[in-house]
Amino acid sequence: MPLADIQPHSPAPPLDGIRGVLFDLDGVLTPTTDVHMAAWARLFTPYLDERGVDPYTEQDYFDFIDGKPRYDGVRSMLAARGIELPEGERTDPATAGTICGLGNRKNDTVSRMLAEDGVSPYPGSILFLDAVTEAGLKVAVVSSSRNAPAVLEAAGIASRFEVVVDGIVAADQNIAGKPAPDTYLRAAGLLGLTAAECVVIEDAHSGVQAGRAGDFGLVLGVDRGAGARQLLDSGADIVVSDLEDMLPITAYPSGARS
Repeated sequence: MPLADIQPHSPAPPLDGIRGVLFDLDGVLTPTTDVHMAAWARLFTPYLDERGVDPYTEQDYFDFIDGKPRYDGVRSMLAARGIELPEGERTDPATAGTICGLGNRKNDTVSRMLAEDGVSPYPGSILFLDAVTEAGLKVAVVSSSRNAPAVLEAAGIASRFEVVVDGIVAADQNIAGKPAPDTYLRAAGLLGLTAAECVVIEDAHSGVQAGRAGDFGLVLGVDRGAGARQLLDSGADIVVSDLEDMLPITAYPSGARS
């Protein structure tokens, strides 16, 4: 899906107005979206079947879970099926019949899958990361996942990012998760930049919505399955199928935001 095939949501700013790039992790830097999708399916397929409600589908992941903090994803998915559970505590065991218990069960599955299979970053994303850092832009990772440090280490790119705002940071500092813009705004602040000076790169509707709500300089969508048109409708300025489509860096969209 070349960049030229996707019409921008609104005119994008020139590269010389951008000083930072804020990367989502799963689905943007690493193909761990597939791991998370599989883990959610392992959780919700039997769980919903046992309750006799509509079965879990891949579209449910994109509609209710993708990009959100883990417990928010559980809550949203259950609400879509009219199921209410007590919140519980973050320390709940994976066997607990609570929002936190189900979320922890899913996390245990992710941890096992990462330990067994590892993860490699998207080649095009590494090429893009190389290009923006060579151009002197600051970079950060903003992820709803509590597994972000482990994923970055497994992918061999942890040393590339001094700033990582993940699910653990958000919980410890009481920062609202996506689709609120707060985690991205926090990362921009840690880089010493304003929102207008940063690009948000996201593959999830909730993350794109966060970038739009925060009035960032550019919201770049990467279509890994959410749908290009849907990401544009959620607020992306432009959508590509791979970050390599943004290279060379001189081909960055130009023009002033209206």
